[in-house]
Amino acid sequence: MSDASVLFDAPGPHARLRHNLYSVLVVISVVAAGWWIFAAFAEKDQFTAVKWKPFLKAEIWETYLLPGLQGTLTAAIISIIGSLAFGMIFGILRLSDHAWVRWVAGTIVEFARAIPVLILMIFLFAAFGDYNLFPSDQLALAAVVIALIIYNSAVIAEIVRAGIKSLPRGQTEAAVALGLRKNQLMWLVLIPQAVTAMLPALVSQMVVVLKDTALGYQITYVELVRSGQQEGAALQNTIPALIVVALIMISLNMALSFLATALEKRLRSRKKSGRGVLAADSVLADAAPGVDITMK
Repeated sequence: MSDASVLFDAPGPHARLRHNLYSVLVVISVVAAGWWIFAAFAEKDQFTAVKWKPFLKAEIWETYLLPGLQGTLTAAIISIIGSLAFGMIFGILRLSDHAWVRWVAGTIVEFARAIPVLILMIFLFAAFGDYNLFPSDQLALAAVVIALIIYNSAVIAEIVRAGIKSLPRGQTEAAVALGLRKNQLMWLVLIPQAVTAMLPALVSQMVVVLKDTALGYQITYVELVRSGQQEGAALQNTIPALIVVALIMISLNMALSFLATALEKRLRSRKKSGRGVLAADSVLADAAPGVDITMK
């Protein structure tokens, strides 16, 4: 049997040579750009030991970076949990059988998606301060978290809606034929199957939430970027400080992606082995009130 793809013709000798040449040119361009950046930093003495030694001292981490990291993780965790909860709710509401529910949920979602997160943070920070809705030391955190939840829950709502609608229609028809109510259909049949399909997009949005906590810099929220900037200004090593902050953020995002990948593999393996499929007797036992269905 031929291994040739039906989607495109296999490249010939000249095409392979051309692709290899393009690859070499891209690698050379990337290396040249990296070397130019390195040389520019080195010319400004950004790689001297005196600028990097402070990161070997515990007091620098305790004074600047660790409090900033704590602020970033606090805002990110609360925002991710809130965004997932409200996104799930509004995603399901957008699939309601009632037109007015779909219209209201859709209007809220589209409105929330249209507002830039930074503007929303600044507005909430000013509003909370004017009306004393939160303690003064929690104003920035509240503004950052609520703004991130409003925006990202709207995006997640669309992810949930698309994930559920991507399931074969036969799933819904079979569940209805078994007598499942609407809420049972959604929570026992559709959502468990859609989670695996939605997971990559959900993880991408969680990474966005984690990175967008840095926008709190504009409203004096103490997060990692702000702490790195303060450390750089205090010790006159701004570029090394921001490089360290970037490495920490990249590590956090990679850890989140790794965790999500492991979870996705586990869900897919459970689905293939049949352990993730809802047992028939557990579905039918409460499927149709007043209907006696006996499993044999």
